[in-house]
This record gives sequence, C-alpha cells and structure tokens, in this order.
Amino acid sequence: MQNDSKDKVIRIGTRGSKLALWQAEHAAEKLQAAGLQTELVIISTKGDQVLDRSLDKIGSKGVFTEELEVSLREGNIDIAVHSAKDVQSSIPDDLELVAFMEREKVNDVILSFDPNFKLERDSNVVIGTSSTRRKALLKKHYPNVTTAESRGNLQTRLRKLEEKQFDALMLAYAGVYRMGYDNLIVHTFPEDEFVPAAGQGSVAIECAKDLEPGLKAAIKSALDHAETHVCLLAERAFLRTMEGGCSIPSFALATLTATGVSINGGIVSLDGKTLLQQTMTDTQEAAERLGEKLANSTLTNGGEEILTSIKRERSEI
Repeated sequence: MQNDSKDKVIRIGTRGSKLALWQAEHAAEKLQAAGLQTELVIISTKGDQVLDRSLDKIGSKGVFTEELEVSLREGNIDIAVHSAKDVQSSIPDDLELVAFMEREKVNDVILSFDPNFKLERDSNVVIGTSSTRRKALLKKHYPNVTTAESRGNLQTRLRKLEEKQFDALMLAYAGVYRMGYDNLIVHTFPEDEFVPAAGQGSVAIECAKDLEPGLKAAIKSALDHAETHVCLLAERAFLRTMEGGCSIPSFALATLTATGVSINGGIVSLDGKTLLQQTMTDTQEAAERLGEKLANSTLTNGGEEILTSIKRERSEI
C-alpha cells in the first residue's frame, strides 16, 4: 500500500437507517484499525423513500443501492456499504464488489413482545414481513399463518408490532442482533428449512472499478473475509443465473466444507405449494460455477415455470 492511501480520507456511502449506519460504522472501524481515515456520507435510496408499496411493486433492481451507485460514479463517495442481500444480482460494468465482510448467523427469526408466543404448524396468527421469500415459505410450512406487509426500518416495524398491526415480526437474525433486539426473538427457523436469501447476514462493499489500485487493495485487505467471500460468490452466481432479485422467492446458502463448498438453494412458488430445493458441492475454486449449476438445475426442473407464473400473476395486478 502506498503512503498516500493512508492520507486519503475514505468516504463511505450508506443509507441512513440505524442498521445501515451500524454496518457503515463497523466498516469504518475496521478501516481505521488498518490505519485509514474515514468519513460517512448518508444517502437516501428509493427503497427508503417509498414505504407504501411492497418491494415487488416498486421494482426489485437496486431499490436500496441505485443512489449509492450514482454517488460512486460521480466520485462523491469511495465505497458504498450495503446489506449483501439487497445488492442486485448483476453489478454494472464500471463498479465492483471489492469485499464481503464476515457473515453473522444467517437464520430468519420471529420477534414478539409476548415471551410466550409460539409458532406451530397450525398457528393462526398474523406475521409482519416484507419478504416475498418469507411469505411463500410461511405458506408452505405454516399454512394457517396470514402475512401483513411490513416495510420500513427495524424501529418502524417494531412500532407497528407494538401497535398490534400484527402478532409477530419475521426478520433476519443479523439485523435484529446488530440492533440489540435479540431479547425479543421467540422463534428461530432452521436454515435448511427456511433457507435464507442469497447474501443474508453479510455486508457488501462496492467501489468503482477505477478506484486507485493501492487504495482498493487496502480496503479489501481491511474488510474482506475470505470464507464469506467464497460463499457469496456461489450464492450470487445462483441469484444472477436465476435472474432473481429480492422480489423473487428464491434462496441460497453456501457453506464451506472440509473439501470445498456446498450450496443449498432453490425457489418456492408464491402460494407455497411448490418447493424446489437441492444441495450441490464442489471445490472452492469452482464456487461461482457451482452457483450457476444449481440455478440451471433449478430452472430446468420446474423453476422456469414458477418464475413464469410469478411474472404472469404480477402483470395481472
């Protein structure tokens, strides 16, 4: 690393929610520990501004990232910090994901202010969630559950829960834990049954491809977690090949094994009646190819029909 990289103040672009700021500050701390100077730049995205519609109604591509990417292109920020599961499956050619930070526990969880809340197969309750995947998997495994749209940051969703707009909230463990609300968790879904969205639990760092090489290398060295990176290469290759964003009920979780990498993934129909899920393994070097192979197998064995049905259903709304 050149000396001028240490003198440069790295401008970190982030959304303004408490969770997004936690992620950006976490990245800043690691950069500072590596001897780099940082500054946070808060940017509002379409996903933050449009809260009266579900994600599949406002478009799934870049709703939480587009404005940050514009700032990267214009040179107003040096890196953008995203929840990895919010990053669209294909990155523009002039940008790149330079690092994936160490992953938190990946599970989906249920939050309730009632410590005695129990979620059982025949539970007849209303659960707040804004995730297409979670809604579909709930229909599959808990057919009596009703879901209610729950957009907004974590604090907004908790206020809606307190106002009894629903009986419980379904969220990713990582965000709940990072915000200090894990005392409200009353149920944790097993990750092999409720397989998370690609990237869930990790933080992605995006930059312009033409960022000064020494600075880019310093950022990668400070922030990238090698094991997480391999897993997310596989998951994002799956997502990219499925051509699915956060409004498609697909899922993928890669883990490292003694001999390579394993990925469990697939797709579920919106009504929960058709679930396609399988596991494949390969070497770490073949992580991206593995993700593509799983997606192609999923599409060939019924996934294409599910995607066609989803597109048809949404075009009729």
